[in-house]
Amino acid sequence: MSDIIKILSEKVANQIAAGEVIQRPSSAIKELLENAVDAGSTYIQVIVKDVGKTLLQIIDNGCGMSANDANICIERHATSKIQKTDDLFNIRTMGFRGEALASIAAIAHVAIKTKRKEDDLGTLINIEGSKIIEKEPCGCSDGTSVAVKNLFYNVPARRNFLKSNPVEMRHVIDEFQRIALAYPHIKFSLISNDAELFQLKEGTLRQRIVAVFGRNYNQRLVPVAEETSLVKISGFIGKPEYAKKTRGEQFFFVNKRFIKNGYLHHAVQNAFQDLIHNDCHPSYFLFLDSDPRSIDINIHPTKTEIKFDNDRSIYAMLHAAIKQSLGKYNIAPMLDFDKEPSFDIPPLSPGASIKIPDVKLDTTYNPFDVNQSSSLLHKGMPTEKNKVNWQDLYKPEKVTQRIPEPDVLITTMEEKKPSQLHNRFIISQIKSGIIVIDQHNASERILYEKYLSSLEKNNQSIQKQLFSKTIEMPPSDFDLIMEMQDEITSLGFDVREFGKNTLVIEGVPSDASIEEAEELLEKVLEQFKLNITDIRVEKRDNLARSLAKSLSIKPGVPLEKKEMTALIDELFACDMPYYSPNGYPTITTMSIEDLNKKFGR
Repeated sequence: MSDIIKILSEKVANQIAAGEVIQRPSSAIKELLENAVDAGSTYIQVIVKDVGKTLLQIIDNGCGMSANDANICIERHATSKIQKTDDLFNIRTMGFRGEALASIAAIAHVAIKTKRKEDDLGTLINIEGSKIIEKEPCGCSDGTSVAVKNLFYNVPARRNFLKSNPVEMRHVIDEFQRIALAYPHIKFSLISNDAELFQLKEGTLRQRIVAVFGRNYNQRLVPVAEETSLVKISGFIGKPEYAKKTRGEQFFFVNKRFIKNGYLHHAVQNAFQDLIHNDCHPSYFLFLDSDPRSIDINIHPTKTEIKFDNDRSIYAMLHAAIKQSLGKYNIAPMLDFDKEPSFDIPPLSPGASIKIPDVKLDTTYNPFDVNQSSSLLHKGMPTEKNKVNWQDLYKPEKVTQRIPEPDVLITTMEEKKPSQLHNRFIISQIKSGIIVIDQHNASERILYEKYLSSLEKNNQSIQKQLFSKTIEMPPSDFDLIMEMQDEITSLGFDVREFGKNTLVIEGVPSDASIEEAEELLEKVLEQFKLNITDIRVEKRDNLARSLAKSLSIKPGVPLEKKEMTALIDELFACDMPYYSPNGYPTITTMSIEDLNKKFGR
């Protein structure tokens, strides 16, 4: 019997390796951006067409490559970052395996232009399926340009598994943001289908966060700074009131490398305990600088997971650093024993005399009226007239109790107005017993059916505003709004584009006010993104749910009698009054028989 184990061809091996490293266009952008950063670039430009499926190009002004280096850079495990095993434990660069370009070249058409500053001419190399089909000198700027065309052209199955263009574009933006946040001293730009999405100048980390997520983030940031012999922690956390139910603004960087770590996320989440709801996530942009020998980054193909030698100690330090920042900036209650109250006392001029206060006293004043004091003292003491016989106190009281007829009892119950319990529940009497309504779930059901009807009939009334409101949004949120502009208009919003990543709100739904327009739009988007993972919910239904959730009556809001009555009437006018849009009950009842059983009758 012949041998059955054979060594794979280089082409097949490269495609297998590419499947681990390059999963979608954003994966290729991440790898190429890391190479550009390692090249010492001060400006990096990203160009994508058709979310990178047709073209993705990274242009930098880094050190460039020689003709020979450009020739071997597409070979597997060809790298300038490490030479020996010990180098794996002292890595400060983003890349080190030498797999990125080889993996990309195996599944796409790649054109590389590169030139060093000391060279007169650069080098052009064209690769198709890991094979160099053209190599020649060329004139080009200092640095490197890598253009990737027709990604996954020879792996159609992988191309078919890609998501919709908006979803893939969000992945591209995510990878771009992670690198841009890690290196605020580098200028970045992102162009998609000839439209500029980002143009980021060099600056501080705070300036970079504001440039990426919008001007309104400046007031939301709280600095974090702590340094020990084990780790240096720096960056920013978001204020608790801006915590969101969706993730997406949580960034950990270890030695400037973006990582995902549930253990460290728990440290941050735990530090915000009692400040945010359990289902909310605070924003954070945290940098951990540690000795490379104390971490292992070579445990995951995309290098987004890291092992720490002292993870428990780092957990404790991170938790303490965040708690300290929350207390230092008066966000969490903390006693400050260092500061003492001080008063501004004007200094005494030399030679100035001290003026003693002149207090006039009336020595004849007596606060007690001698004539009335005796009568006041004895007033209220028992006299013969008002004395109570102590034996009468123990006589049983005669009570005449009238038991109403059943018909009278029912009539009385129906006339009772609803009441509110703990500003959360509405209690009302019915013929068979009592009914308890959750005001939040009920309000959400009422608004949901109202907005869903508006989307279907396109007849929601818009509350036009005298003064419009301009808001700046993150590019991903801005694109999402533009994508759903027709549906948002049907819900009662009047929004239009006003420059780069900027919207003008000229009208809001009749249930809202222009003052809360920005906050409302953010809440709707957040809720929409939270629901988008449920494939059973279509876009219109998701939007109606999101707006209803944002504008519904919250627990803890006191209601007037007429408001409670109106809420009950509107709830029972709904097509499905017994459950909220998310399936939570709105109503529960308890019969007289159940109450009697509770009391043993």
